[in-house]
Amino acid sequence: MLRSHSAVAWILDGARTHVSLAGDPVAAVVVRRTGTELRLFANEADRFLAEELGDLSDLEVVRVPWHEPLVPSSLDASDALDALDEAKVAVDLRAARASLLPAELARYRALCREVAAVMTDAALAASPADSELAVAARLSGDLAARGIDPLVTLVAGRSRLAHRHPLPTDAPLGDRAMLVVCGRRHGLIANATRWVRFGPGDPAESDATRRILEVEAAFLAATVPGASLADAFAAGTAAYARHGFDPHEWTRHHQGGAAGYAGRDPRVVPGTPDVVQLGQPFAWNPTAVGAKVEDTVLVGADGIEVLTHDPRWPAVAVAGRDRPAELRRG
Repeated sequence: MLRSHSAVAWILDGARTHVSLAGDPVAAVVVRRTGTELRLFANEADRFLAEELGDLSDLEVVRVPWHEPLVPSSLDASDALDALDEAKVAVDLRAARASLLPAELARYRALCREVAAVMTDAALAASPADSELAVAARLSGDLAARGIDPLVTLVAGRSRLAHRHPLPTDAPLGDRAMLVVCGRRHGLIANATRWVRFGPGDPAESDATRRILEVEAAFLAATVPGASLADAFAAGTAAYARHGFDPHEWTRHHQGGAAGYAGRDPRVVPGTPDVVQLGQPFAWNPTAVGAKVEDTVLVGADGIEVLTHDPRWPAVAVAGRDRPAELRRG
């Protein structure tokens, strides 16, 4: 029984599974050895079948009244085995969807490029007097105009840079700001963080930015096919002390992980058993106070490929890769 947004969107080839971004999916999928059953709330079924399924016409469709459970506790009394919920095989399902197929990757590349472009547009249009909310509105509106769900839109101006997850407020940007976006389209989610500065730089902040990029380089160097996510996590978190940060800095914010059909699929913690696969996307996000880097990347045959790339954004070379620098305005 597949009932999460990540699993249902994946098995239905990128279908939109929501009405409310805060709500449960309006569809569930029951996979049997004898065939696949799509369960839809009846009030959503006509639209869903006409607009979301594409070529997936061989599914058995069950329309469920809106006031009944989408998936009942007992599917069929004649089933020989109890239904297996996706939560019981979470690691196996993540492995099944980890390596993107060519059509998925084409969609993902386009999504990541557009998310990066939206962030560049917002940063270039911003001014120090703009409120965080105004910048967030620009980001969310531009994403929505491209058919991208703005799942996360964070903005921190100078007065709020200490917060790792800065929900936007009416505070002005001031001389420095951080923009964070997680955008979803076709079930896939792109993640990125950008920094913009108005006026002259600050040597201490520039130094911290350079050092956090070195920490990210350690995460990326360890993210190779066949490696465990636990080992990649250990390599990245060990780099904090090596580059002048508190060795426990990683405990103050999550460090990211695999990406794709979830913002983090999974969010890596010490001991996560999943294995890195060729063709799998990642979004590590090492961070310290006033310093953070985050891009969606792909583990490719030739190494790490940055997907959330916009050639208009300034870059600095770190470990042989172009990484986002601070955008200087004025």
